[in-house]
Amino acid sequence: MSGVWIFKNGVVRLVENPGADTLDGSRQGSKTRRKLLVHTPSNEVITSYTVLERKLSSLGWERYYDDPDLLQFHKQSTVHLISLPRDFNKFKSMHMYDIVVKNRNMFEVRDM
Repeated sequence: MSGVWIFKNGVVRLVENPGADTLDGSRQGSKTRRKLLVHTPSNEVITSYTVLERKLSSLGWERYYDDPDLLQFHKQSTVHLISLPRDFNKFKSMHMYDIVVKNRNMFEVRDM
């Protein structure tokens, strides 16, 4: 994995193509590759939060309803918390990698 690590607002994230992402995570230019989150056992592309919630629920993740601006999932057997923007259009690769790291061998991020 190559790229540049950016520290902003107390969060560290990897920017894979530093010329394509701005510091706020928005895309610039038309030459950037979009990422896809894929559920590896079924090879299904996650196209909505409904699909993602179904997959996470089957893995033991429970939905939290505390914050109206976020979708949050917690797994009782761990200290992990997955926090996602409520709008699926704001679902970025950093959110995808968070899901991948917390669910080894169940999801992967692919280039579109």
